[in-house]
Amino acid sequence: MIVEAKKETLGFETEVKHLLHLMIHSLYSNKEIFLRELISNASDAADKLRFEALSNDGLYEGDSELKIRLEFDKEKRTITIIDNGIGMTRAEVQEHIGTIAKSGTKQFFEALTGEQAKDSELIGQFGVGFYSAFIVADKVTLTTRKAGTDKSEGTRWESAGEGEYTIESVEKAQRGTEIVLHLKEAESEFLDGYRIRSIVRKFSDHISLPIVMDKEVMPAMDDHDDEEGEDAEVKDKAKPVPEIVEETINSASALWTKARQEISDEDYNQFYKHVGHDFQDPLTHVHSKVEGTNEYTLLLYVPSRAPFDMWDRDAKHGVKLYIRKVFITDDAEQLMPRYLRFIRGVIDANSLPLNVSREILQQSKQISTIKSGAVKKVLGMLESLAKNEPEKYEKFWSQFGVVIKEGPVEDHANKDRVAKLLRFASTHNDTDKQDVSLEDYVSRMKEGQEKIYYVTAESFAAAKKSPHLEIFRKKGIEALLLSDRIDEWLVSSLDEFDGKHLQSVAKGDLDLPDLETEEAKKEQEEVSKDFESVLKQIKEVLADKVSDVRLSHRLTESPACLVADVYGMSLNMERIMKDAGQMMGMGGMGRKPVFEVNPTHPLVVRLKNEPDDSRFADLTHILFDQAILSEGGQLDDPSAFVHKLNGLLQGLLQ
Repeated sequence: MIVEAKKETLGFETEVKHLLHLMIHSLYSNKEIFLRELISNASDAADKLRFEALSNDGLYEGDSELKIRLEFDKEKRTITIIDNGIGMTRAEVQEHIGTIAKSGTKQFFEALTGEQAKDSELIGQFGVGFYSAFIVADKVTLTTRKAGTDKSEGTRWESAGEGEYTIESVEKAQRGTEIVLHLKEAESEFLDGYRIRSIVRKFSDHISLPIVMDKEVMPAMDDHDDEEGEDAEVKDKAKPVPEIVEETINSASALWTKARQEISDEDYNQFYKHVGHDFQDPLTHVHSKVEGTNEYTLLLYVPSRAPFDMWDRDAKHGVKLYIRKVFITDDAEQLMPRYLRFIRGVIDANSLPLNVSREILQQSKQISTIKSGAVKKVLGMLESLAKNEPEKYEKFWSQFGVVIKEGPVEDHANKDRVAKLLRFASTHNDTDKQDVSLEDYVSRMKEGQEKIYYVTAESFAAAKKSPHLEIFRKKGIEALLLSDRIDEWLVSSLDEFDGKHLQSVAKGDLDLPDLETEEAKKEQEEVSKDFESVLKQIKEVLADKVSDVRLSHRLTESPACLVADVYGMSLNMERIMKDAGQMMGMGGMGRKPVFEVNPTHPLVVRLKNEPDDSRFADLTHILFDQAILSEGGQLDDPSAFVHKLNGLLQGLLQ
C-alpha cells in the first residue's frame, strides 16, 4: 500500500522551547539519564500493550515477546531505542510530543532561578521524559505505529530541538516505536557498547522487560587451525567470522517480587526513579507482602519533593496496579485516596483475574481490601518517619502537609491516625513553621483546660495578630494558628482529638478555665449595666449588619471584633466561599456576626461619652469596619469608611 506523503512542519509550544533550552544547559552533568527516561517510556508502552491485549489478543500481531532493543552505529553516530509496545497514532504523537500536557507548567517556570544546580533539581522534579534525548542529540527521529493499525498508518516525527518539528505519515511494518538519536559531536562516549550496558545496569536493571543488544561471539576454533607451516593466505580465509547474537543486558525481573534482603537501597532508589518519573531519590519507602485469601505485594514510595502536577486531578503518575506482574491500570484513585495522591509505586495482586475491567475494579471488594491495607501501610510508614526521623518528617510536611490535611475530611475510617500526623503553627513558638502536633498541644494544656483552641485566617500574619487571641496570650493559653485554605474544611471534620473538642477562638462564647474570679465577675456585671444603653445604641446604628452587640471577654488591646455563631461559618470560611462564587450572608450560613466591644479601650470609652448622634454613628461604623479589616476581610464600601475616618481626623485637627 502506498502511503500518502502528508508532511507538516509545526512549531513547539513556547513551554517546550523553554524546557529544551533548560534541559540542554542545566542537566548536562547528568546527561546519561536520557537513556533511563527513554527506556522507562518504552517499558510503559509495553505495559499498556499487555493490558490492552488481555481483551484483544490480535494487538500482538503474532509477536507477543515484548522487549526493548538498543542499537548504536559509530559511523552514523546514532543510538536507537526500539520497542514493540503499544505505539502511537499521528494524533497521539502530536499530543504527547509537540506539547507539554501538564498543569503546573507556569509554576514550574516561575520557580526557576537561573542557577544550574537548583534548576536541574526542578527540571527533574517536573519530569523530563522524551525531551531528555536532546541533552545528547542534535536531531531526534521517532517512527511509530499503533498496535492493531495497518502498516501504512505509521508516523515519523523529527526535530533538531530548536523550535519546530516535522511530522509525516510513513509505512512501518512493526508496531511500536523506534527512536533514533543523532548524537552531538561531543557525545561520542555513548557510541560504545560497554558504556551503554553500564548505564542500563545502573538505571534500568529493574525493568521487568528484557532490554537487549547485539553481541559478537567468536565461534570455537578447531585444533588444526593452529598447526604450524600452514599457508598464510589459507589461514586468513579460514579465520572465523564472529556471530552476532542478541543478549539481554538487564536482570529483567520485577523488583517488588524479590525478598527485601536481596534489594539494596540503590536498587530501591533507581526503581523509584523509573516508576515515579523522578530525578531525585525518594524520602522513604515501604515494601511488604500480604498473604492470605487476598494476596498482594506492595512497594510504595514518598517522593522527596512535591510533583508539579500534585494539584492536577487528572494526573495519573501515582500507584500502578499489576496482577501477577501484568500491568492493569495507573488510575491511582482505585488504590489510594486523594489525600495520598503523591504516593508512587506498585501494587501487584495475585488473586484478581487478569481480564478485570475498570468497572469491576471500582466495585471489587478485593480492591477495596487492598486499598485499605495499602493506606494503613502508608500511614504506618509516615508514623514511623515522624517518630524515628523527625527531621525527615519535617521535610515531608513542608512538601505534603497541605495535602495530608485533606485526610480527616476524606478518610473517616483513618481520621484519628491522620490527626496524629498533622502539624500546625501555634502561639507556643509564634512562627509560621508548622511543627506542633495535636499531641504536643494536649501535653501543654493548662490545668482545667478542656478544649483545643485555634484561629483561622487568610494568612499566618493575620492569624498571629488576630484580636481574638488577646485574652489567650494574656493567660498563656496556647492556640493553633491556621492559615492554609484547607484548614477550614479540616476543623469542620476534625471536631475532637484525644477526647478534647476543637474550638475556634472566633466563634460563640468563651469558656476559658478560671476566666475570672468571682470578684471580677461582679465587676463585669456592673460594667455591663453601665454600657447597657451604649450597646443598644450601637445595635441600632449597625441595624441588620449584626445579630447582637455585647461586651468582649476576648479583647485586651483592640477596641472591637466580630464573632461568628458557634454553629455558623467562620468569617474566613465565608470569604473563601465568596471567592469561589458562593454568596453567603455575613456570619456564615445567613447568620449575622456578633459585634463585641472592649469596654476598657479609649475609643469605646469615647464612644460611650459621645453626645452627638452623627459622630456616634460614624465612630461605630469605623470600629465595625476595622473589625472586618482585622479579620482580613473586605469592606463593602471602602470609600465610606475613608470618608468617615477622615471626618474624625479633621475633627481632631480643629
